[in-house]
Amino acid sequence: MPGHKEDITPEVFNHLVQLAALELENSQSEYLRSELNKQLASIRELEAIKLEESLPAASHGVPYPPEHKPALREDEWETCPEAKAITAQAPQFEDGYIIVPDIPHTTLE
Repeated sequence: MPGHKEDITPEVFNHLVQLAALELENSQSEYLRSELNKQLASIRELEAIKLEESLPAASHGVPYPPEHKPALREDEWETCPEAKAITAQAPQFEDGYIIVPDIPHTTLE
């Protein structure tokens, strides 16, 4: 989108990359920053669409009246036939639980 305002400047993007502790090559950084700016431009276009005040908000595109909503299915618990083969791959397994090593906490600057 040539000529559009970039909300995410190289400085802001580099700050976000540092906060996220990412390691990106210059080409990756520029590509990702460009894509993020395109997404923001698309959001601005959608926000510019005039809607009637009486139009209700929707969480999805298909409004189901209560009488047409499909019934929720019953949850069915099934054992995994490969459970022993799967847990046998875990480095540590005890009392039905996979033991995960503690992850040391690192404070970012």
